[in-house]
Amino acid sequence: MKFVNRGYMLVKPTQLFIDWATEKDETSFLSLEFSEGNIYLIEEDFMDEEPILKANFKAIFQNEFESVEENEAEWPCDCKLENLEMYFTVEFGSSVFDLNKSDLKAD
Repeated sequence: MKFVNRGYMLVKPTQLFIDWATEKDETSFLSLEFSEGNIYLIEEDFMDEEPILKANFKAIFQNEFESVEENEAEWPCDCKLENLEMYFTVEFGSSVFDLNKSDLKAD
């Protein structure tokens, strides 16, 4: 096991996002109960969550909404921090461990 020098943000959709995503794609199996969310790696040593979220929310917002609809005009709201917080929950953590034996690769 290797310790990775990153913290993380776990971003999970709320029911509001799931409802919108299901409207866009009726074949979607997305549900609140089974949504695993996405992990975004951040600096390892952070003292306050708010500046990290403010600095990164636009990239997260775009990535999450583009996963359902690439056309920004079709999104249900503007790219604002308060909208991200309505459509997603965000949890922070500072420990990341890699259980895989192969090296990490970045694209």
